[in-house]
Amino acid sequence: MNIRKNDTVTVISGNFLGKQGKVLKVFPEKNRLIIEGVNIVKRHSRPSQKNPQGGIVQKEAPIHLSNVMVLCPKCGEVTRIGHAHVTDATSSSRKKMRVCKQCKEMF
Repeated sequence: MNIRKNDTVTVISGNFLGKQGKVLKVFPEKNRLIIEGVNIVKRHSRPSQKNPQGGIVQKEAPIHLSNVMVLCPKCGEVTRIGHAHVTDATSSSRKKMRVCKQCKEMF
């Protein structure tokens, strides 16, 4: 799964086509994620200690991973993500970095 929490993504298909938002939560086992301000649903809630009034609550619902693309923080375009192995000079350890397929910048 190439998308992580706090990435900025753009919806590329479905009812929310073109909307952008920050990833709030990722569910890798279900290939779904929750995006801030996208796929808002209304839930009816009963009165409780936490919400004594009850009523209708609006919240974000998960959207499928295939319906979004990552927005590159460097070039600002929607892009696919590649991976590159980088060797750290100080500790000589290899790290796997994500790479923008458009501008070849690592993030």
